Amino acid sequence: PSPDAGTRPRRRAGGATARPDAPPPPPALARAGLGPVSLAMLAAAGLHTWEQLQTLGAARAYRHVRQVSPKASLNLLWALEGALSGRSWREVARTDRLSLLLQLDSLNQSPPPALP
Repeated sequence: PSPDAGTRPRRRAGGATARPDAPPPPPALARAGLGPVSLAMLAAAGLHTWEQLQTLGAARAYRHVRQVSPKASLNLLWALEGALSGRSWREVARTDRLSLLLQLDSLNQSPPPALP
């Protein structure tokens, strides 16, 4: 690794680059292992706690995020499922892609429920 490997911005599941000076994640969702950009999108959608994320599940949480951040990529969906299941977003994208997309399609057939 190069000498500055620890200081370069890392790519996050949502596709954006985290700033090196970004504030730490909120304690309520810190254990989710999501990057600052993903956490900011969740917060903008009104999702602030691990319990909310668990209650909604990945597909519903992603749907809420997309309502306020339409540019959120599917990588966020994989990252949310990975956080909930304790797996890498890359593994989720390989193994659960179809089932998550089908859940999302089903959810998009009805109006969104209120947040928990």
